[in-house]
Order: sequence, then structure tokens, then C-alpha cells
Amino acid sequence: MWSASASGPAQAPAGRAPRAPRAPRRAVLAAWLRRALWLVALTLTGGVSRRGRLPRGGCVVVANHSSHADTAALLAALDARHAPLIGAAADYWFARPGRRRVCRWLAAGFPVRRTGGGLGDLLGTAGELRAGRAVVLFPEGTRGKDGGLGGFHRGALLLAEQAGVPVVPVGLAGTDRLLPKHGRLRPALVRVRIGEPLYGPVSPGRARAAVAELAGEAAAHPERDCALRRRTAAVVASRRGLPLAFAWAFAEALSWPLMPELFLAVACAAAPRAALRLSVAALAGTLVGGLLALQVAASGVRLPAPLTTPRMHTEAVRELSAEGAAAVAHQPWNGVPFKVYAAAAGRAHVAPGDFAVEAGAARSVRTVGVGLAFAALGAAGRRLRHLYGPYLVLLGGGFAAGLSLIVAGWG
Repeated sequence: MWSASASGPAQAPAGRAPRAPRAPRRAVLAAWLRRALWLVALTLTGGVSRRGRLPRGGCVVVANHSSHADTAALLAALDARHAPLIGAAADYWFARPGRRRVCRWLAAGFPVRRTGGGLGDLLGTAGELRAGRAVVLFPEGTRGKDGGLGGFHRGALLLAEQAGVPVVPVGLAGTDRLLPKHGRLRPALVRVRIGEPLYGPVSPGRARAAVAELAGEAAAHPERDCALRRRTAAVVASRRGLPLAFAWAFAEALSWPLMPELFLAVACAAAPRAALRLSVAALAGTLVGGLLALQVAASGVRLPAPLTTPRMHTEAVRELSAEGAAAVAHQPWNGVPFKVYAAAAGRAHVAPGDFAVEAGAARSVRTVGVGLAFAALGAAGRRLRHLYGPYLVLLGGGFAAGLSLIVAGWG
């Protein structure tokens, strides 16, 4: 614990300190919602890792600044019980009503002028600090270039001294890759390192050195990966990915025993950004293959159907006799392969157009849903990419066990 005086600089703890103030409940609730929002967003774009925690009570957080994504990273990483407030450039974020609303609602931002009067804007938040909130500032005043750390202005440090709270240095890494200055959003792991609080009057040089050390520590831990995942991602995200997804699903709709969802589980976890187009390609392959299987069966030809049972075929015939083409809606959930329904529909002389419509509606939810689910898994597990090999082993084992249970259940 530490004690803070409203009339003097924060001091290191000595003996039993009074209970630190807590941020207002309404502000804390809003901070929890923002934190959840940005945690989800950053998880989907590569993940965020945090090390360290803020001290109890109010504090001024100073961090390096290289990207607009820095704010999202800090809101996702800092403790919501501090209900962080973010200092934002008044001439940019508060110049237009739309930006002003976004900044206030999604980032709890407050305006700081960069052309005179900025110190007064900062000192106006001293009451929030004494109430237990954290005020987050970027002392460089603007986004840096090439990962370099610029000079620190004194405003944040004077604010901490006047409010009697410590300065907490924070180092960020990865945000410049996630959202480069004047660049586009791209997946990257963001790392946040929260340092020990600095008590007493803090000079710009001391604060800058602490932030630089933490930023260097964060950048020194590169993302771990494995060659197998990189090769898989390179293939499925290239021009070969869509034909592969289409061909796999097309073959499964005719005779191939391994469902396209297995391909999507392998491919989308390796290359999450390609998941939607791979899923759509697999869906197209399923429908085209199913229509061909229907026509082949209608002509009297029986294609091989490995890993199916007579009971599966009987059930498909029964459902098609009772419901017509609409019976294929049961397929994604009952364990009977799509090729069984396609062949049974051909022998029952179901209209190809009706079958295509019903099959498209039934298969789209499962195929696209599975692809996006494994893409989310791949994005959320970005820090575990080096375990892609064991993931494939577990996936293969789980698929084999599940398929065995389905076949046995329909035996």
C-alpha cells in the first residue's frame, strides 16, 4: 500500500497506510465494458499479453506511443477498477463530433490541447486521480516513428506531483505492427509491460528511461511460431487455397470419407484471415459435388461410400420420402454424410434445383460456422502458434474418435 497526499508528492509506503480511494462504481462498470470490448477486438487481431499491475488508488500512467492501437491495448490491459481516463489530442479527436463521441464512449478520452493550455487540461483531472482513477498519457505528445521513443514533456509528471499520486511507466510493443502510422490494420500480438510505480517528483528523463526499458523488454519477446503452421498458412492463403477447399468438399460430396470441416479446422486455424473465403469455397464445392452425386445416382450408378452404414442410407431414404428435398436439413446435425443424402435424392428423383436450395441453406450454417469458429480459435491462440503441430495431432485424434463413434452409432 502507499499513501498519497493531495497537497504533496506521492511517497513510498511507510507503515500501515490508509485505504486507497476507489474509482466511482459507474466509471468502473463502464471501464469493464470497454476492457471487454478491446480484449475481444485484440484477441481477434492477434492477441494481447500483459505483465504487471497498477498499484492501488489513483496513478498517472505514462506509455510510449507509436499507434492509435496503443489506446486499445492499454484499455484492454489496465485494471478496470482504476476506470482509466485517456488523454487525447484535442485538435484531432475532439475536432469533429463523430470522433469526439468515439473517443469519449470507447476510450474514456478527455481533450488535451497541444497548442497552448494543455497543462491546464491535464491538471483538471487531479480530482479524478485523488478519487482513485488512473489517467493515461503519452508524454511524447504524438505518435513516434520507426519504434523510436521521443522526448517526454513534463505535463504528466506535474499532474502526478500535484495530485499526490505515483507515476506508473508502461511499455508497449506490437501496436505499430497491428496498426502502423498511416497504415492498415493487420494481425499482430500486442504486449503490455506495466512497471513499478515511481514515487516523489519524477523527472522526464527518469520516466522516459523507465518506459524505454519496459518497451524494450516487451519487444524482446518475439512471437513464437512453428514452420508447419507458416507453411500451411502460406498455402491456404495463396491462390491454391480456394481450389483446395473446393476440391476437398467436392470430393467428399461424391465419395471421399473426410468431411470438409476437417480441412477448415486445419486451414482456418493456421490462416484466420482466409477463413471466410475458404469456408465459402468449401460450401460451393459441397453443393456442386452434391448435385453431381445426385445426377450420377439418378442415372443408376452407385459411387463408393466408405465409412457409411446401411442404416444411414435407409434413414436418408425414409426422410426424403417423407419430406422431399427439405429432408437434407437434418444432415448437418444427425451424422449422416452429405453424399448419402445426395445419392438417395438422386434415386428418389428429387428435383436438382430444390435439392440445391435446401442443401445450401442447411450446409451454409455448418460449413461457414465451423470455418469462422476455427479462425477465432487460431486468432485467440496466436501466442500458442508454436503448438500447431500438437494441435493437428489432437485434431486428428479427436476427429478419428468422433467419426468412429458416429459410424458405430449408425451401425
